Formats: sequence, C-alpha cells, structure tokens
Amino acid sequence: MKNKKNKTRLAIETFKKIDELIVRKCTGKPAEMAIKVDCSLTTLFTYLAMMRKMGAPITYNKFKHTYFYEDEGNFFIGFIEK
Repeated sequence: MKNKKNKTRLAIETFKKIDELIVRKCTGKPAEMAIKVDCSLTTLFTYLAMMRKMGAPITYNKFKHTYFYEDEGNFFIGFIEK
C-alpha cells in the first residue's frame, strides 16, 4: 500500500510541475518538457491527456514550442471544503 501512495504522490507532483510550466508558457517541446518534469515522453502525453479529460484547455503552440491554457487558470487536484 505504501508504494501506491508514493506513486500517487509522485503523479500529483508531476501534475503540479506540468501546470506550472504551462502557466509560465515555458514548457519547451514535448521531449524537453518530459525532461523538466522528470518523466518519459509517453508518460507526459498520458498526463496531458488526463488533464484534458479533467477539463484543462491545453493547447500546443508549434511556433513558440510551448503548451499553454486556452483560458487563463490553473490545474487543481484537491478537496475544497464548502
């Protein structure tokens, strides 16, 4: 069970790193971004697809070589108490 918690924590930290790079519009090309967030290119594409499925409007600018959000905002995973 401890290993599963570590994997979950690592995934959440990776989502945070991806979000930070996207917000700052400094992701670089996908291979560069994978290095920045310390994961494989395949894993990066999986995370980006998951973020899109959860509503993140992520787009890639081929000329600036960066991912960005079409709408201003941040990706958030967590619990907000009402």
